[in-house]
Amino acid sequence: MAEEDVVRPNRHLEIAHGTSTDEVEKFQFVDSADEKSKWKKFIAYFGPGFLVSIAYLDPANLESDLEAGAKYKYELLWVILLACIFALIIQSRAANLGVVTGKHLAEHCRTEYPRKINYILWLLAEAAVIASDIPEVIGTAFALDMLFHIPVWVGVLLTGLSTLLLLGLQKYGIRKLELVITFLVFTMAGCFFAELGHVKPKSTEVLKGMFVPQLKGNGATGLAISLFGALVMPHNLFLHSALVLSRKIPASVSGTDTACRYFFIESAFALCVAFLINVAVVSVTGAVCTMPNLSGEDAITYINLPIFSSTFQNAIGNWSSKIFAVALLTSGQSSTITGTYAAQYVMQGFLDLKMKPFYRNLITRGIAIIPSLVVAIISGNSGTGRLIIICSMILSFELPFALIPLLKFTSSKIKMGPHKNSIAVTILAWLIGLILIVINIFFLSTGFVDWLIHNDLPKVASVLIGLIVIPAMLVYIVGILYLAIRGDKEITYVAPVGSSRHNNEGKIDQI
Repeated sequence: MAEEDVVRPNRHLEIAHGTSTDEVEKFQFVDSADEKSKWKKFIAYFGPGFLVSIAYLDPANLESDLEAGAKYKYELLWVILLACIFALIIQSRAANLGVVTGKHLAEHCRTEYPRKINYILWLLAEAAVIASDIPEVIGTAFALDMLFHIPVWVGVLLTGLSTLLLLGLQKYGIRKLELVITFLVFTMAGCFFAELGHVKPKSTEVLKGMFVPQLKGNGATGLAISLFGALVMPHNLFLHSALVLSRKIPASVSGTDTACRYFFIESAFALCVAFLINVAVVSVTGAVCTMPNLSGEDAITYINLPIFSSTFQNAIGNWSSKIFAVALLTSGQSSTITGTYAAQYVMQGFLDLKMKPFYRNLITRGIAIIPSLVVAIISGNSGTGRLIIICSMILSFELPFALIPLLKFTSSKIKMGPHKNSIAVTILAWLIGLILIVINIFFLSTGFVDWLIHNDLPKVASVLIGLIVIPAMLVYIVGILYLAIRGDKEITYVAPVGSSRHNNEGKIDQI
């Protein structure tokens, strides 16, 4: 039997991943039927990329887009284009890891690292999931307030309940959930494209902003760094590597390569849609905030989610603010679903827990809702807005601890075999990773130093905080270096049965 026709024995698909038995059977041999057209094959792989793309359209990203459009009109669109290209390269590595090894990123971390390191990585991953979840919950609550005048704290509770109900679709198979998310993404696109068609920004200026790099004005560099660094989310790397496991693929070299190729195409399509929506948000905001009928300097130079609806209403009309609220609602609700879904894989992968998905969802929902609810009740909209900023900083802090293991695993021959990253892709991926890590460290350090200098605390308190945080930052950098330098030890790639590299234990010879 030819090597490329054999299914590798370590390929697995657990019900714990959220896929029903019927769904497993449906996609068990998606690459093996010669009579299938390429289009039907693409449809079979269609779905995971759209669940992942939601992270690029969540309320926190929309708020960054609003700020970019309000302050610099279309000048920072090139940053979003570059970031989406880089994000596609990184996300495709996560998909390849799952396709080739049959294990997602959190599972690899559990088997690769010592127990104490594994627990630390798990806590950081959980913090990242919660930090990404909080802005999504708050954004959905803002949307409910705009549409139905529901208090934000009530909206937070409703968001948690609706997310649990929608996640109930899991029992019908992952494909149903993927279709719901895809529908929400295109609903969001329809809303923003309708706004874009009404305000009609100058296409020449939009194209210039997209393809001509420029950084003009105070704060443009900082905002560009924020836009770029926020587009690769830590929980997305865990999520994407797990979602591809819902398609059980014959583990031949050609079959695996075909799956990786189709997942790349599907992810590129989904991220292209996400990119166009981000462009629409920035362009609409830039056009609206320069309209002559807007009064007040603040309305032109500063904007965020809570006040954008009224700004839009003043500039165009009440209908436009309602459309924006619908788009924000779909953004927040869909991203809360995928965030909760990612939490399942993080908990199951790092801890190897056999807990039912419903209970994992309930725990994750509760952890994310409690701080959002407390802040919403005590501080209202202003406090919840500041909470979004804090969550963005947490995500920046955690990114290297998901990104570095991913890059190392996908570049490792003992992990990926012949499917490991090529030299060119390895260099490019590590370069992108290094840029993102440096950006986030720079953003965190400069932000902390600026706060330390300008806060209203007594000097003694500031000194004590500095003495605690600065050593912690050194430990943080040491942790990053440990992950980057440490050599991989766990062999996960198993050559096909009958291959010259397959031994009697079902493991490959040491490479």
